[in-house]
Amino acid sequence: MNAAQPSLRRLDLHYIVMQMGYWAMFAAICAYLAALLGERGFSNSQIGLLIAIRCLAGIIFQPLLGGFADRHPEIPLKVIVSLSLALSLAASLAFLLWPMGMGGTAVILIILGGFEISAYPLMDAMAIQFINAGMPIRYSLGRGIGSMAYAVTCVILGLQTQAMGVESTLITHAVLVAAVIALTITYPTFRSATAAADAPPAEKPHSVWYLLRNNPPFTLMLVAILLGLTACLPMSNFLVNVVESRGGNSADLGVALFIMGGFELPTAFFFQRMLRRLGSGKLILISMVFTVLKAVALLLSFNLATVFLAQPLQMLGYGLFTPASVYFVNESVPEADRVRGQTVMMVASNGMGGMLGSYISGLALDAGASLPMGGANLMLLCCIALGCAATALAAAALAWSRMTNK
Repeated sequence: MNAAQPSLRRLDLHYIVMQMGYWAMFAAICAYLAALLGERGFSNSQIGLLIAIRCLAGIIFQPLLGGFADRHPEIPLKVIVSLSLALSLAASLAFLLWPMGMGGTAVILIILGGFEISAYPLMDAMAIQFINAGMPIRYSLGRGIGSMAYAVTCVILGLQTQAMGVESTLITHAVLVAAVIALTITYPTFRSATAAADAPPAEKPHSVWYLLRNNPPFTLMLVAILLGLTACLPMSNFLVNVVESRGGNSADLGVALFIMGGFELPTAFFFQRMLRRLGSGKLILISMVFTVLKAVALLLSFNLATVFLAQPLQMLGYGLFTPASVYFVNESVPEADRVRGQTVMMVASNGMGGMLGSYISGLALDAGASLPMGGANLMLLCCIALGCAATALAAAALAWSRMTNK
């Protein structure tokens, strides 16, 4: 028989607020991290390397936490997420209070990246547990409102940095981490259905290698997503360089990030209709196409107004990718592996994609500084090339999947 579950209204509203808190927290450490490290005297190459280290930590920690969650279903996911964020809060306070060089900053970013990036797929899984049990939580709406929270936070932080300096973003980040911990630990605990006495034993989770080896179209799509996010994420992580190259400042960066995040919200309202009509795989392909279009638009921009005009392309780029990727995993891997599958997706996208994108962008920004086109434009050319490769591989993965399923 099914275990009693909380009301859908409570689950829905609480999850939306939790998404708002997470993405506001993420904005506080991510949106201005390049500016913060630049203020502390690091070069573009060092900044790219440090941000890549943060993403690499997420790559390493996510499978560990995801595997731990799969092996210990008796421990609620919210407890694992809350403890992870508590360690992140301690690192954030240390980063705020004590000056650090390259080594100390790398250690702090390993902790922040390892636990904060790893927390998000487990938060996704908290909602997916209820969705799989028949509770239609509006995941895409929660993610869209989370994007709006990211956007609003970026504007506030832009004004804050103008008035109080970029170091003040670390105070905001610490406060928001504490708020997300409170929201997460109070989220209703999922209670699985009681198995009948004669029911067959539940399928055990498989290894990551098993998932990749036994589903080649899924694996190829992961490679496409890795390249696509390597192209996409620098357009937010290093947007400060594009804005400054077009004559802007940190307040203008806040406006650009606000427009970018705000245009992820409308995706939530038409996502389910697109999902039913096209399927999650085609939606990922569309998101890759729009990632390329956004990079082209930014490359062609010549002032702040045209940088702002490029941001709405985020709606069908990263804004479409995020919910589509969650459903794609849910449709592509066995039920017992869905938590690990979400972890693998996050590793390939925001983990490895963020790491490679940051490292390549840092090198491009420094290398392009001595060229007539400038570092920001060289970075955008790299984004275009990577995005085109991602689009081709995503199309190939879909074609392979159709042939496999015939």
